[in-house]
Amino acid sequence: MMKKVLYIFILLLIAGTLSSQITERENLGNTESYILTPEPSPKPKINGAKVFGVHPGNPVIFTIPATGNRPMTFTAKNLPKGLSLDKSSGRFSGSIEIPGTYVITICAKNELGTYESDFRIIAGDKLALTPPMGWNSWNGWGDFVTDENVRSTADAMVKSGLINHGWTNINIDIGWEGKRGGKYNAIQPNERFPDMKGLCDYIHSLGMKTGIYSTPWVRTYFGYTGGSADNKDGFLKDTKIGKENNEGHYFGKYEFIKNDVLQWEEWGIDYLKYDWTSPTDIPDVDHIRAMAEVLRGCNRDIIFSLCNVMSLDNAPLKLPFVQLWRTTTDIRDVWERSSLKKDLWALGISDIWDIHREWRAFTKPGCWADPDMLVVGWVGFGDRDLHKTLLTADEQYTHISLWCLWSAPLFIGSPIEKLDKFTLSLLSNDEVLEVDQDPLGQQAYLAYKDDGGEVWVKNMEDGSKAVGLFNRSAKELTVSAPWVQLGIYGKQRVRDLWRQKELGTFENVFEAKVPTHGVLLVRIFPE
Repeated sequence: MMKKVLYIFILLLIAGTLSSQITERENLGNTESYILTPEPSPKPKINGAKVFGVHPGNPVIFTIPATGNRPMTFTAKNLPKGLSLDKSSGRFSGSIEIPGTYVITICAKNELGTYESDFRIIAGDKLALTPPMGWNSWNGWGDFVTDENVRSTADAMVKSGLINHGWTNINIDIGWEGKRGGKYNAIQPNERFPDMKGLCDYIHSLGMKTGIYSTPWVRTYFGYTGGSADNKDGFLKDTKIGKENNEGHYFGKYEFIKNDVLQWEEWGIDYLKYDWTSPTDIPDVDHIRAMAEVLRGCNRDIIFSLCNVMSLDNAPLKLPFVQLWRTTTDIRDVWERSSLKKDLWALGISDIWDIHREWRAFTKPGCWADPDMLVVGWVGFGDRDLHKTLLTADEQYTHISLWCLWSAPLFIGSPIEKLDKFTLSLLSNDEVLEVDQDPLGQQAYLAYKDDGGEVWVKNMEDGSKAVGLFNRSAKELTVSAPWVQLGIYGKQRVRDLWRQKELGTFENVFEAKVPTHGVLLVRIFPE
């Protein structure tokens, strides 16, 4: 009898422990009690990038991201010739013919006050002078994406207020492609996208930009029409053959780069994700150069994002032609890949950590290392397992903090209309996003590590340091950031970026308790 009672007691204890762990995990990820980001002030505040690059003569597409009560009026001093600003929407339009750096002063005003900020527009050879921010359809809709999904996302980006924090790209990933045709014999959209130009115009009317996906192969992953073919008219009998069939994953005899780019230019595309796989020991520069040259000849700026995972050895050959490049295989919403039951080739947050650090030497304005999209909010592939992220709240804070310290492109995969208050708070903290968008464009480096704790440091343009105190262990740790390791000395003012509050003045060292898989992200200023 005693054994039976003991056995039942042990079972209840285990069940209670598991229930507590599950409840704790759910609470960390899904309750408003773990929101750290304060609500924005009703007074006007200009956010986002402080510098913008455009090719001379090409249209400028930029919306001033600003929080505060509406209506709001925008003005600008020292606008270059050819550029105008809509006072009610804060959208720039026009073009700059003469190359150069133009420093303008932007002003946002509402009934509660006025906010001014300097803004640099550089008309020259470089685009993407800060990491692009926006949404990509893959991690939410997979190849099931539709025109309706994209329009709903664009609407939600405005309604949620994310556009006021600098989120402005709406990118369509794989799944839009139909057969070749039209006046350019280019890839035409399939039945899920009945009016691609109309869709691009709609996104532009909201003050945002549009992106698209393609490959130099005969077929994309999942078998849609690619950028080359075995016949001169580019005809494919079937435009989709399924995930498991690798037919068409090779370069065809005939290329249609110019055809496709002409079509994208006419539709109003602003961003290209170019995706295929090649052995890491083969440079494969020709396909990258060919696309880059055609894009550069457009009468509009199209950012070139290379999704072909790159090796460090080949990087110097490829990077002069692109603005973004992938550093890892696909990300999943787990801490480490060992917990994956499928997609065993994919990576978790912790796995990407050590791979991405190697790319610091190549990261700079106009050239951004991409550790893949954000896995917060809802993650999945359309009707294939769309679910709330499996990352705890602390892991999500670590995820966003790392990407910002790395100066990584920031792309939300979740359907924006499904985001809860916690996830919106992750994506709308302007002091955190400012770390990612800093004009200096440096990637953080690992300055110090000890017993599972790591300190990452990013040099900021104003001379301050953005510092992440991370805990990669399975227990709470006290993580220390000694001044000698940060390259600073004397008294320093420390500010908590997620909570947007001052922590005080410190000398020689700053330390704090950090929860498992968590972070304390601070900015350190000399006194």
